[in-house]
Parts: sequence; structure tokens; C-alpha cells
Amino acid sequence: MFAVLSAARKSLGRLSVLLSALTLSACDGGPVSKAPAVNTGAAEQVALLVPSGSGDAGDALMAQSIENAARLAVNDLNGVKIDLRVYPTDAAPASAAAAATKAADDGAKIILGPVYAQAANAAGLAVASRGINVLSFSNNVDIAGRNVFVLGQTFRNTAARLVSYAASQGKTKIVVVHEQTAAGEAGFKAISAAIAAAGSTLAGDGSYEFSQNGVVAAVPGIAQTVRSSGADAIFYTSDSAGALPLVTQLMSENGVDPSVTQYIGLTRWDIPPTTLALPGVQHGWFAMPDPALAQQFATRYSAAYGSQPLPIAGLAYDGIAAIGALVKSGHADALSAGALTQGAGFVGVNGIFRLLPDGTNQRGLAIAQITNKQVTIIDPAPRSFSGVGY
Repeated sequence: MFAVLSAARKSLGRLSVLLSALTLSACDGGPVSKAPAVNTGAAEQVALLVPSGSGDAGDALMAQSIENAARLAVNDLNGVKIDLRVYPTDAAPASAAAAATKAADDGAKIILGPVYAQAANAAGLAVASRGINVLSFSNNVDIAGRNVFVLGQTFRNTAARLVSYAASQGKTKIVVVHEQTAAGEAGFKAISAAIAAAGSTLAGDGSYEFSQNGVVAAVPGIAQTVRSSGADAIFYTSDSAGALPLVTQLMSENGVDPSVTQYIGLTRWDIPPTTLALPGVQHGWFAMPDPALAQQFATRYSAAYGSQPLPIAGLAYDGIAAIGALVKSGHADALSAGALTQGAGFVGVNGIFRLLPDGTNQRGLAIAQITNKQVTIIDPAPRSFSGVGY
């Protein structure tokens, strides 16, 4: 008990809220101009916006991993020439807007990146009047729309996959447990929508103040809600860097047995690997990209650069793969919104994915279960979008 409480106390202070309110949305403003025509007889210029130059070591490492993956993808393209040009954004929205404008002036037909939601929003606004689409690495659906697409795995996509699978297993009465933060509220909204779409039942809603005392105070009442509602599943929004270790342990200690009432996680429960040893997550389900494909990419990246890629690097590879596939089609409008959102989607290093007309994305995800402190795939990721159960 005390070891887990100690770890949770430390992790609660380190949570980074990825989803924040935007002061200006990329969905606002006037119409987007027609996308620049592709010259299939020449190398197509693609701008890559990375968060280098901020002075933050983490941003610099991320920027390098993203650029490495993008260049690996360019080298893998067959019959397509990409002129990849890298622009630092130092993670600031104003810098991202300036970088996007400079890229457009230099002749970029499409922009890949940046990472942070505010920066991606600013970049999109800066080039919207020129018809240039932005494939950002963000997972924040609030910035999606007009000429901005998000490549990151979204709460909406993850929740839909997990709720659909749960329904197929007879788990249709779900209590959602979430922290009182922007990320927690966004997660609750995504899960609630997925439950409604699947025809399942939102059996209850348990929230807690994001602190150790807040979790301890709230869990007995949440556990009572689970018991009285007859719920057969609990969907948690928290991650292993936040309240997950503490809230799952205390739920079990308050009489909610995860081997009876299915625990489901909106976030990756295998990152970091030490999470797999937590007693509260045993038997739990979560969604993840196809692990075999992800490992293949990590192996190839490591062979090329001598280090492991950051998880976000796969998005850079996917972006180049999609751009390359479209340019190879030979159509002048290959980088238009209509082409980017073609229904068949694309194949990336994390599996199949497609961009949706609203600027969000859908990714083919596997369902994983933690069994004896190990990850077991209990429902593999789909290899095409035909008949995908979302």
C-alpha cells in the first residue's frame, strides 16, 4: 500500500495536461483557399515544423526524433521525391505561425507538424488563405478543422474502439472515473460519446480532485456508485504518470474487483513498463497500435540512428508515408483536403489510419490486456477499414 501511495504521490505532481483551452480555434475564420497544385514531375516540397530552439532539452530531443523518422520515411518512398525542409518553431505559437509563413513563401505544398496544439493552430491560421494543409502531431481535436488535421491518437478514437470491444464482450454498463482537469473532462466527454454511439449505458460518473487527498476522499463514493449501479465495467481517464496507480489500487481496496468488474483505460497502461506491475491494473484493457508493426519501426529506427524513437516519431513517419502515397497517385490535387481524407486511408508504422473531414483521425488499434504483469493482445488491430468495429 505505502509503496504505491508513494509512487502515486510523486506522479500526481508530474502530470502534463495535453489538452488546453484555445484562445483562437483553427475552425474559426474564412474559407480555405484551393490547395496548391502538385507537380508530379518534380520533388514536392514538404515543410516539417519541429519544436527545436526553445531551450528545453525535451523539446530538442523530440524535434530530433521527429526529423529522424521523417527522413527515414522519405528514404523509404518508392518512385516519389520529397524535398523535406525543416523549420524550428521553439514551441511558441507566434514562432510556429512565422515558420509556417516562411515555409509557404519557400514553396511548401503541405506542412507536417508542429507538435503543440496552440502552435499547430497558429500555423494553420497563418497559411489557410494560401490553401496549405497542416498535418499536426497534436491529438487535440479542438484545433482540428479547416486546413488543420491532427495525427495524434485521439481520446475519441481510443474510446470508440474500447467501448465497441467492451460491448462485443457483454460489458455494456460503464462507470466513467475521471480527474477534474482539462484532460480528464475531455476524456469523459469522449467516453460518454462512445458509450452513446455504441448503444451502451453510462451507469455512473465518478470524478475526483487531482491530488492524492482528492483521490482518497472520492474513491469510497465512486466504489459505491459502481456497486449500486450494477456496472460491469469502469473506464478510467487517468494515466500512469497521474492518478492511475492510486485510484485503481484504492478502488480494489474498496471492494471493486477488477477480475469481476472490467477495468478499461483511456491511456496506454504499458508506458512506462513498470505500470504493468501495479496490482490495480491487472486484468485491465487498453488500446494500442499494432505492437508488431511498432516494434519493426523501432528496430529500423534504432539501426539507422543508434537510439530508440520517441512515441511521437511514428506520427512523422506516418505523415510522410501518407503524403508520398498521395503524390504518387499523379493527381494535381493530391494534397487537397479531399485527397487527404480519402476513405481507404493509409498504412503507417503504427498500422492503418485515415484522416476525417472534420480534421480528426481514425486509427486501427489493438485491444490489450494486462495478464500476470504482461501485455497480451486479445483483439488484434484491423488491417483495413472495411468492417472495422468502431
